[in-house]
Amino acid sequence: MSSGRAWEQHERAVARLVSSAAAIPRGEPVRLAKQTSNLFRPRQAVSTPGLDVSGLTGVIEVDAASLTAEVQGMCTYEHLVDATLPHGLIPLVVPQLRTITLGGAVTGLGIESTSFRSGLPHESVLEMDVLTGAGEVVTCTPGDDLFDTFPNSYGSLGYATRLRIALERVPSYVALRHVRFDDATLLATTIAEIVATGEYDGERVDGLDGVAFSPDEHYLTLARWSDRPDAVTPSDYAGQQVFFRSLQERETDLLTIYDYLWRWDTDWFWCSGAFGALHPLVRRVWPRHLRRSDVYHRLLGLDRRFSVADRLDRRAGRLMRERVIQDVEVPVDRLPDFLVWFDTEIGMRPVWLCPLVSTGTHDGSRWRTYPLEPGETYVNVGFWGTVHVGDHAPEGPLNRAIEQKVHELGGHKSLYSEAFYDQETFDALYDGANLAAVKHRYDPDSRLTTLYDKAVRKR
Repeated sequence: MSSGRAWEQHERAVARLVSSAAAIPRGEPVRLAKQTSNLFRPRQAVSTPGLDVSGLTGVIEVDAASLTAEVQGMCTYEHLVDATLPHGLIPLVVPQLRTITLGGAVTGLGIESTSFRSGLPHESVLEMDVLTGAGEVVTCTPGDDLFDTFPNSYGSLGYATRLRIALERVPSYVALRHVRFDDATLLATTIAEIVATGEYDGERVDGLDGVAFSPDEHYLTLARWSDRPDAVTPSDYAGQQVFFRSLQERETDLLTIYDYLWRWDTDWFWCSGAFGALHPLVRRVWPRHLRRSDVYHRLLGLDRRFSVADRLDRRAGRLMRERVIQDVEVPVDRLPDFLVWFDTEIGMRPVWLCPLVSTGTHDGSRWRTYPLEPGETYVNVGFWGTVHVGDHAPEGPLNRAIEQKVHELGGHKSLYSEAFYDQETFDALYDGANLAAVKHRYDPDSRLTTLYDKAVRKR
């Protein structure tokens, strides 16, 4: 498709979106009409039609010379990578799950192994168009109040319809090195050194993440963009082999750049085990094309809808489960403290570790709605599962304890899952005053649900 035709189709799609927004009755919730979601917090059901985003799911154009791409807001990273990789290019940060959308990663938060050098997805956005609560499409750039407040606003300020993003060149392969650490303090020290130097043991590091399997077994995976060395055959973790287990089984590895980007998606990290997909016999009969995160997410939705796990627990006499599905950022020097506390109080392993350094806004200041200190090293700790806690499970005792501990350690929590903060604490953590002011400017009739209502009140 020519770029001119792609732009024409984009404009028509935006016009349909604006019309669908105008058709939603005043006082009714405004939501996207989309097929997939990577949120893990329940929401109140609505009967009104959602925003028509059916024509906003693609890549408008890729400019290999300027290392940029024009992308529609509902385009998934899977489709974006399919468009950029033939040019030898990828976005600066590619979140680990295929169906995360570009707009979702910017209005929410995305992260991956390049975040220690490239920050978060919104920090490589050069310009974007946003459908606001007033029903207008506003073009904004770094330094504009809407642009700088948009990250972590989760649709409370509007929805991105187009984003111009920066890209980076990559070769065809990624060489991996898995380094074990028995001590969390040494792990944290090594992370800080790699972030500071961009190297480990004299070799360049292009991607950095890891897994903590137990209190004395942690791994960092060091990724180096590479031309194919010698005649080594790349590994295939979309088949019978399981990626996270390879960290414990081998010291080095080789993946194609494509398979590296989606190495975690095949088994939703390790969460596919909840559906039996990690068992060799089940894996042989589970179709390869259905081993992916959005399939597991739909299965999880069915479990929640019909309370399958809860019914089985009651029948077996087990305590009620609390769903502990969170990503938190803690300063790197407090990582050992958090892991020790987490092991003692929560007891869930493995957990994902992903270092990140925010590059800050255009002037080097903090992003107001998710105020990490620019230039400081944090480690994202991701944990996704359930813990048997008893009748208090609906009150979220473990999730509340995690929120308090992360706050004590000077960290922050992403809002894609359940949150339990009171309004005052929430506003202090996510700069509610600025968010309210910007929202009033672009949504004067309060048509869009507030961030607190979305994240905590599940509206």
